[in-house]
Amino acid sequence: MKKVLLAFALLLIVVGGVFFTQNYLNGSELSFFKKSPTVIIGDRKFEVSVADSQKEREIGLSETKSLSQDQGMIFLFEKPDYYAFWMRNMKLPIDIIYIKNDQIVTIQSNVAPPKEEESPIVYTPTEPSDKVLEIQAGLAQKYDFKKGDKVKYENLGN
Repeated sequence: MKKVLLAFALLLIVVGGVFFTQNYLNGSELSFFKKSPTVIIGDRKFEVSVADSQKEREIGLSETKSLSQDQGMIFLFEKPDYYAFWMRNMKLPIDIIYIKNDQIVTIQSNVAPPKEEESPIVYTPTEPSDKVLEIQAGLAQKYDFKKGDKVKYENLGN
């Protein structure tokens, strides 16, 4: 019986070793080793959801009911342009931060969802941007973010 258990344990070790080796060689990480995408402005870090497909960009934060002070969503675009955002179906106010070449170019602060009878306002940057960060309303002012501030990223996958 001890030999069977020992053989089974060795088999598990070999199979596990092969699995981990294959994942390492393929460059992929296991989900419990992955780090969350993060956007850093000054000394403030935001754990973000990444919207890099058209469908994800259309939904954005509209299905989000609350957002903590260290959470947000980043929208990634292939090239700089005047990307327009609106608050259709949004449930909470946000700050919209437009970024180009890893610098803030425009901040739309305290953008509130429209009332039911109102048409959504369309928000655009003053300059082309290639990324847009959405965070809890009021944080850009609270943390004194401004045009020209440097933006860093961790684990965005690009």
